[in-house]
Amino acid sequence: MGGRQMSVIAPDEKADFVAILHRHQLAGADFMLQETDTTDVVDEVYPLQGYVTVVRKSTLKEREYRIGHGTAWTVEFEKDLTRGAFG
Repeated sequence: MGGRQMSVIAPDEKADFVAILHRHQLAGADFMLQETDTTDVVDEVYPLQGYVTVVRKSTLKEREYRIGHGTAWTVEFEKDLTRGAFG
């Protein structure tokens, strides 16, 4: 099989993530996204799902969010950022 690793995070979600960091005057290089794809891809139409772990490298604080069709992980990320969850 092809074994092609598809990103579950949509390009607009990545753009939102970067925009949130800029809004909070944080460097993108200080944050890392680690995706875990939990979808068993049966066909191309099945919505991808999984989790993303956001890690702030300077504080080593991390949080996990559900990603995929119908999720709003960037909204949750910004709420956590505002609450100081990443130091």
